[in-house]
Amino acid sequence: MRFSYQIGMCDSSHYLPLAKAAEAAGFHGITTPDSICYPQECSSTYPYNADGSRHFLETEPFIESLIGITAMAAVTEKIRFATFVYKLAIRQAAIVAKQVQSINVMSGNRFDFGVGISPWGEDFAVAQVPFEKRGKRIDEQIDILRGLESGDYFGYQGELHDMPAAKMNPVPTEPTPILVGGHADVALKRAARNDGWMCAGASLDELRDYVGKINRYREELGTADRPFRVFTTGQDAFTREGIEELEEIGITDVIIAFRNVYESEPDHDLDTKLQQLNWYAGEFINA
Repeated sequence: MRFSYQIGMCDSSHYLPLAKAAEAAGFHGITTPDSICYPQECSSTYPYNADGSRHFLETEPFIESLIGITAMAAVTEKIRFATFVYKLAIRQAAIVAKQVQSINVMSGNRFDFGVGISPWGEDFAVAQVPFEKRGKRIDEQIDILRGLESGDYFGYQGELHDMPAAKMNPVPTEPTPILVGGHADVALKRAARNDGWMCAGASLDELRDYVGKINRYREELGTADRPFRVFTTGQDAFTREGIEELEEIGITDVIIAFRNVYESEPDHDLDTKLQQLNWYAGEFINA
């Protein structure tokens, strides 16, 4: 089991000291959430909250996730980073490809790109990107990200993208792992085509069902022999028995946080966060 510490939706001055402390404590990685704005008016609901309400996010601070990771990577040496998850479908693929390549070149291949489709139609409206065919859009974007990372000339002609051949330099010395978020069957199949799945929260029984589906999709797609990572939130990882059960299900990475933002729990001060992460590392990671 690998353990990542969640940093985000907090005072921007907490990012760098928490990243350094998580690395020193023995965490394998750091995850950070992504959001560009909170709409004044909206009609869509939030799929990862019990009542679909998103009011808990209105006053939460969000540093742009790739910028936050770049800053944290600059003050660390070994710890990995992942977006959990980056709303790729509302962005421009070639620009994102350049940003991701630059992060991995500068960090020594320490970035795993967790991507997904925003559940908010308003994100697409703000970014001036069509909400329709968003699943097809992200599939083509992933193809473009991988193609532009080759270092060779790459062009793309798809249903939604028509990109002339170009190449980027420098590119990472290792392919950027692409991890897919989302709980719908189409998202699970998308994850099975790529390098991993990121779960936004589920019961142990639900996790078994999700992982079982992904494994079946991987067999069907011929990707079962590739390395594959499964991230989930760590509410079940605060006992040794819980960690063992997660491992038995097939979870490879657990994301540890000490605040349930979905229930509008207030943030902690920096000293409390440092004490919490060091306690967890001593109790479960380094024991």
